[in-house]
Amino acid sequence: MTLEALQERVRQAAAHKAPLRLRGGGSKDFYGNEPRGEVLDTRGYAGIVSYEPTELVVTARCGTPLIELEQALNESNQCLPFEPPHFGPGATLGGCVAAGLSGPRRASAGALRDFVLGVRLVDGHGRALAFGGQVMKNVAGYDLSRLAAGSLGTLGLIAEVSLKVLPLPAVELTLELEMNQAAALEATNGWAGQPLPVSATAWHAGRLCVRLSGAEPAVRAAAVKIGGTHVEAGQFWHEVREQRHAFFGGPEPLWRVAVPSNCPPLGAPGGTLIEWSGALRWLRTRDARELAAKAGGHATLFRSHDKRDGVFTALGPVAMSLHRRLKAAFDPAGILNPGRLYAEL
Repeated sequence: MTLEALQERVRQAAAHKAPLRLRGGGSKDFYGNEPRGEVLDTRGYAGIVSYEPTELVVTARCGTPLIELEQALNESNQCLPFEPPHFGPGATLGGCVAAGLSGPRRASAGALRDFVLGVRLVDGHGRALAFGGQVMKNVAGYDLSRLAAGSLGTLGLIAEVSLKVLPLPAVELTLELEMNQAAALEATNGWAGQPLPVSATAWHAGRLCVRLSGAEPAVRAAAVKIGGTHVEAGQFWHEVREQRHAFFGGPEPLWRVAVPSNCPPLGAPGGTLIEWSGALRWLRTRDARELAAKAGGHATLFRSHDKRDGVFTALGPVAMSLHRRLKAAFDPAGILNPGRLYAEL
């Protein structure tokens, strides 16, 4: 498949005002409002365009399997610092960026959008538009290239992405501590304010796991300071990232709640799993949106069979107006993943 073929497909859909469902491996079909329209499979437009390990930048096409990209980076002892979840073997780079989701390392390394240097989009006119670049000291198109992250393909088909990468940590170890939720929040926030190499935290059911990553002397010194029991937890972090941990199983709706990290326990009646030193809380309760609002945050209905009340927290009038203007500018016919973010767009 060529870029020109993707452009022509979009032009034809725009001419007939026929909605297109942009789709790679389908591993994140569950995320966002219900997709609709004829499927435009992006997996044929794949491959690493350029990768120079010494420059810490990789550029690849949207259909590139995420696992293949990570394997190529690993061979050069490098990684995607935001530790993106796959949620399935077919995950692609385009879907990864469109979903904008980051894994356990996000609180220490930064979010996916922070590592997007440039993108090439196919907009609703079928035009190929380039934003940003392929160097880290780049400012041209800064906001627009990062705006693609988390857009769920509503602004354009993300055809190509340039990402900043980082070296793999020299040493990693995980500590396990027994403590209640309030104590865990206090502890993780305290460590976040100190020069400690904490790369991930996860609390559930009285058990706090803390991952340390970096140079061996720093990791060993931090382990002594934090305490707890050293455990082999590579599989644990994988299960948390990919939501294969037992907490994520079951038919109950799963809520993704973003709040200030120092927010006290939300008092959710269902189960809770906490990441990112308290900034990300996974809940199993229908009161999630109300609890998040009271804490100064917001809640997303991450997984559910019933999405009638909407997946994402409603935007304020100013933000919604801006969102409509962006959608109209990039996709005037409204054919690209319509309604995926907000039902009215």
